[in-house]
This record gives sequence, C-alpha cells and structure tokens, in this order.
Amino acid sequence: MICLVGFMGAGKSTALVELAAHGLHSVDADSLIEERAGRPIARIFETDGEAAFRELEQEVVIGALADPSIDVLALGGGAVESEGIREALAVDAHTVVWLEIGADSAWRRVRNSKRPLARDESAFRALFASRQPLYEAVADAILPGIARRIWDRAYEAVRGLGDLPEGTRMFWAESSGGEYPVYVGRELLGSPLFREGSAALPGSGRSFCFTDEAVGPIYGERLGELAGMFAVPPGETAKTMVQLDQSLREMARAGVTRADRLIALGGGVVGDLAGFAAHTYQRGIPVIQVPTSLVAQVDSAYGGKTGVDLPEGKNYVGAFHLPSAVVSDVDTLATLPEAELTAGMAEVVKTALLAGGGLWEEVAELEPGEILTRADLVFACARYKCSVVAADERDTGLRAQLNLGHTVGHAIESVTSYERYRHGEAIALGLLAALRLSGANLLHDEIREWNLRHGLPVELDPSIDPAAVVEAVQFDKKKTSRGVGFVLLEVPGKPLIDRPVADGDILAAVEELLP
Repeated sequence: MICLVGFMGAGKSTALVELAAHGLHSVDADSLIEERAGRPIARIFETDGEAAFRELEQEVVIGALADPSIDVLALGGGAVESEGIREALAVDAHTVVWLEIGADSAWRRVRNSKRPLARDESAFRALFASRQPLYEAVADAILPGIARRIWDRAYEAVRGLGDLPEGTRMFWAESSGGEYPVYVGRELLGSPLFREGSAALPGSGRSFCFTDEAVGPIYGERLGELAGMFAVPPGETAKTMVQLDQSLREMARAGVTRADRLIALGGGVVGDLAGFAAHTYQRGIPVIQVPTSLVAQVDSAYGGKTGVDLPEGKNYVGAFHLPSAVVSDVDTLATLPEAELTAGMAEVVKTALLAGGGLWEEVAELEPGEILTRADLVFACARYKCSVVAADERDTGLRAQLNLGHTVGHAIESVTSYERYRHGEAIALGLLAALRLSGANLLHDEIREWNLRHGLPVELDPSIDPAAVVEAVQFDKKKTSRGVGFVLLEVPGKPLIDRPVADGDILAAVEELLP
C-alpha cells in the first residue's frame, strides 16, 4: 500500500486523483473518518474536541492500513502524531510517501479554508515545525507535494521501492533544468534498480559503465547488463582535458549512441568526468550517478556540476548536466581506504554547518567511523544539497554557499598540483580558514577539534607557501569583476555568500594553518 503523509495543503487529495488514474483504489482517511462519525471533521473538533478526533482517527487509520483492498491511503496531516499509526506505517507492506511542502506555501493554500487548525498563522507555523520530524521519520520516499502531475513521473520510482532492500529511501530531486530520483540504502548495487525498465535507468538503450581502475573491478559486475566499460586512472590527476578526450574516443569506438546511457561508478572524479563526457558526447546522453565515495554520496553526485581541472584552477572547464538518477549504496563506503573515508568527512561537516539545526547537532557529536552505519546522515546531506540546487541550479547566487571552505581548499589543491592532499583534506583546511575569516572563533576551535577527532588535517604542509595559496585564490572559478567572493559563516545554518575579503586577511588565515 502507498501511504501518503504530509502537512495541510501538501496536495494529498490531488495525489489521490492522480494515483487513481493509474488504476489504484485510492482512499482518503479523512473521508473514512467522516463516514464513521456521520459528520464533518470540523464538527467533530467543535463538539468533541481534538483529543476525541485523534482517538477516532487512530482507530480508523489503523483499520484502513490493514485493508488489503486499498492500494493508496492518504492520511490526515496530524495522523503521524499517533504512535500507534506510526507503528502501523512501519509494516513492510507499506511504502510511506511524504508529500513535502514549505510553511509559506502551506499557509497560502489553506488560510481561507475551514480547517480547524488553520485559523491562527502563528499556531499553524508552530504546528508545521513540530510535525516535520515525524514526517521525516516515517517516510520511505519524499516527493514535492504540489509539483504539477508529479505522479506521472514519480509513480514507477515509488512503486519500485517495494522491490528494493529493506531500509532503502528515495527522494525526488528537482530544479529548473530537470528532476530525478535519488536512492540511498544498502545492497543497492545488484538490486532491481539495475534491471532494464527500472526507474533508475532511463530510456530503452544500452548501459555503459564509466569508472576508474580501482572501483570497476570491485563493483562493475553489479550494474546489470553492460554493453561496455570505460576506466580511467584513480585520483584527481585523471580529471584533465587529455583524459576526457581519450574517454570520449573510447566511447565512440565502442559505438555508444544517443539512445544509450552512462553509469558513473566511482567517486567525485569519476562523477565529474562521466557527467562531462555524457554532456558533450553527441550533444548529450543520460548519466546515472552511482557514487562510491563519501564525498560523492553526500555532495558531488547531485546537482549536475561536471568538469575537469586545468593547471590554472580546479573545475575550470565543465558544464551543468543533471543525472537521470543517483543511486548511493552506503555499503560501498566500507571498502574505501580509511584515508578516503576520513577525507569525505570534511564534506559531511561542511554540509552540517550550512544546514544547521538537527543535522549540525548530530554531526557535531558524530564519532569516527560512525558514518558507516548512518545511511540516514548520507540521506540528509544529499537532501540538503539538492534543496540548495533546486533554488539555484546554475550557481548564480544561493548555491554559492556550498563553496564554504572551498575557496582556500581549492587553492591549496591547485598549488600542490592536486597531488599532496585529497579533496576532502584540502577542504578541511579551507573550512578552518573560512571560519577564521568569518570571525567565528569559537566555532573555528570546535571544528578544529572535530577535525582532529576524525583524522582530518588541521595544519598546512610547511613546504607550501601561503602567498602562493593566496595567489591561487585569485583564479577561483567563481571570481567576478568585483573579485573573489567568499562564503563566510558566523553561526551554523546561516551562511553569508559573496563576501569580499582582503588579501592580507586571507594570507593571515592561511599562515595560521602552518605548524
């Protein structure tokens, strides 16, 4: 059974109509309650009070969840407050879909309705905030609630969740350039996601794998039927125009057509190269991102940024090319070298600093190695990244916040020819510099201790010239005629973008990193 949850105004009634068009027996729990009571819900509230309504709601909803004749059940916005209903939703036979909506949109949609809990805006917003964690906790899938005809595009992805390993979660990423499903879970490689006809494999063409020489032999056989495989050397030094040219020519010789698709299997380097190759090959073919590193699973696999490095700067040549799907199998993290897993933690803490709130609180207390058991944190980081991309896909404003720590971090990578530090290690140093430039001294010290606890660097190699790092900052790809704008952060959850910083201040922050 597909169970729809979400706040008032999220579009559950519309979803019932769209799903009924798929031939599904779709039922509104509120209608069942009114039938049982013989009066409207508003009248139940007025005469019996909310407590009596909730008791009746629990009884009716739990009964409906056990009814095998119902294919789709839409629950009232407050049904998830019932522990009994939450327990009933957890049954394997149910796929719980959270139709997500923002507080502003929800209020606009229901403020003139007769809903008893939508009469006072302040109370409405407080109720909205209190219910969000409950929706998050029960959801197997998250869809944009008021997206036009979303079920025409997302139904197969939701329906297919029942065939995937227990614990798999999916959310629907959308932005101005397109939309795609994101799956996070365990044992996803080798699962039905890689069978022809899966919602993760667009079109009817063949699948080709784009990977690196370290990852391909481990996981390449778990991607379903492949028509070919293209492997590049592992590491950032492979992200060049020369390697891109070589890979494109291999694709041409293998007979890849515009009807085919690339499966990008690997870390951030593979994702960037494969995405750029998919964007340019015959003017564009689909790419499915299958990230196997922590950096890629929490950050780089989402949002469609692709490209290669130049000696003058990181990611200087590239294009936006949204994936057709992202499949993050967190089991792959267990086979990462310890240093690679550690480096990925820099992107985890960066995302948590930007998001603030509960994500920051959880990550701040995270123990070394715990991320291997926290698919929920990988899912949360991916959702945050995609929410930012949705607001600014082309990186003209809000998306710049994702560059926190990257301005100095990329410069460190550049001056060391991408060989001395892994990407995450350089970003860990860049975060310390950014927090010092922000004047967030207490937060800087907290992140320094966090880095030490997780094995990330807190000191710059003394052979590196801080002045060379400052010079490399001037080649940051986000530089405009006004100069390089930094992302600063004084308080978790409140990034400040495009802030000018004097070269002398940058130099001082980098020099402070020296032992």
